[in-house]
Amino acid sequence: MPLQPFPETEPERRETFEQLVRQYSAMAHAVAYGKLQDAYLAEDAVQEAFAEAYLHLGELQKPEAFPGWLKTIVVRRCSRLIRKKRHPATPLHEWTRQPSNEPDVADTVIRNELRRLLRDSVADLPPNMRIAVQLFYFHGYSLPDIASCVGTSVPALKKRLFDARRKLKGRLPVADFASVLHDLSEGGTAMLHIVNGDSVAEKLRGVVTGDILVWREVYPDGPVFVDAAEPVNRSARARYLEQTIGVPSEQFIRMSEEQEAKLANFREYGEIVLWFEHDLFDQTMLCQLLHYFSRQTLGRTHLSLLCIGEYPGIPLFRGLGQLTPDQLGTLHGTWQQMGAAELELGAAVWEAYCASTPLPLLELLQGDTSALPFVRDAFLLHLARFPSAGRGIGIVERLTLEKVAGGVHSPLTLFRQVGDELHGLGMGDLSYWHCLAKMSRGPHPLLHAEALTAFPSFSDPAPSFRDCTFALTEFGRRVLAGEEDWVVSAGIDEWYGGVHLSGHRIPWRWDEERQRFAGN
Repeated sequence: MPLQPFPETEPERRETFEQLVRQYSAMAHAVAYGKLQDAYLAEDAVQEAFAEAYLHLGELQKPEAFPGWLKTIVVRRCSRLIRKKRHPATPLHEWTRQPSNEPDVADTVIRNELRRLLRDSVADLPPNMRIAVQLFYFHGYSLPDIASCVGTSVPALKKRLFDARRKLKGRLPVADFASVLHDLSEGGTAMLHIVNGDSVAEKLRGVVTGDILVWREVYPDGPVFVDAAEPVNRSARARYLEQTIGVPSEQFIRMSEEQEAKLANFREYGEIVLWFEHDLFDQTMLCQLLHYFSRQTLGRTHLSLLCIGEYPGIPLFRGLGQLTPDQLGTLHGTWQQMGAAELELGAAVWEAYCASTPLPLLELLQGDTSALPFVRDAFLLHLARFPSAGRGIGIVERLTLEKVAGGVHSPLTLFRQVGDELHGLGMGDLSYWHCLAKMSRGPHPLLHAEALTAFPSFSDPAPSFRDCTFALTEFGRRVLAGEEDWVVSAGIDEWYGGVHLSGHRIPWRWDEERQRFAGN
């Protein structure tokens, strides 16, 4: 958390300083031990440094400079102790060793050997890398705090940590380097990483420290609710997903309850990192999670966000799942700590997305959304999914009709091309197959499917689907030309966030050119 101005009254001043001691004592000890190589002397130096810092706290003009200022005092105290040093040094690993209850002998031997290798490998790093690794991995300090302490920029510190990881990875004889680094560090801050899919989670396991929670949802599809756990709301959503993309209701409800139970234990972690990308699929997840956390007392838990919309060398960035483990590794530590602005905006966007009319969301997007840079484009694209004025089709249906009219007939090619052009939706294949199914059914279909036996679903891949083809119906041609209105002719029964459109006359039609709803 950003440091606040130091209070002037003695009781408040003492309370603030006690918080600083708790927050920065491990950092100070790491600096002192790096200078003294003696755990007991390092502890003496830290105590003396904090005493001196307290006496001169009023001289510090900028509270955010405290970590670097404290480091200067610690180094000065260490220099004095070095001149007086007489007794043999006590190694850090002996000072921090904790007795265990009934240890397994083989496991203890293996862990001690790995711990020795880790300790020796970290000790062999250049001093600037060593202190960065100790503070970030072993003690869980944020990048800005460490940068202030060691006197460098955050980007330079990220590069330093990346280089250190590469050096250590070559020395430790283990496959899952990141987990070993976390498990053997004898301390540090427990971390939870929340990601958007199993593919990303699997690649991250060898990159990050801490636990990983895959958030499994598809919020752009079906009804969404502010209180998703309410039984009637959960049942309504489960029914929709079963009827449209084939997710069994019982499985969806069980999965939702399990991941929410894991999330409820967030206070076990010192830091939670949300890994997301720019598209609507991820931005809805992000806002839902921020809405959840905005209602909680976070305590000591910090929330951080890693959210990107591009990656060097990838012309069309679709998401984190495109990246290799090494590429994901370059993002490690680049997350930014979130505060009230991100929580408040995310919560407001989620509530607006769940509203029964789209106007609160549109109004919100017309304001300042800079706290979450990808929110505006993602949710404007969501509004473009609403039926248009005149033709009664949304942006996905319109682009699909244009592609088919242009000679694209394979469903797989349609999905790839429409998905590429509308990559800001992050639309999955099952969601698109549901869209094609709606366009191909009913008394007024837009498309005709040739050699179609079944559309794929969550539980049925329907292998023969790849061999079918789609063509425009005559009605589809007239709709594309603006001569017919699909909603007026065929009616609609669909959810757009919390908005339910049904019947042949609907109150909300999107004007894509003016970026607003017709008549509003």
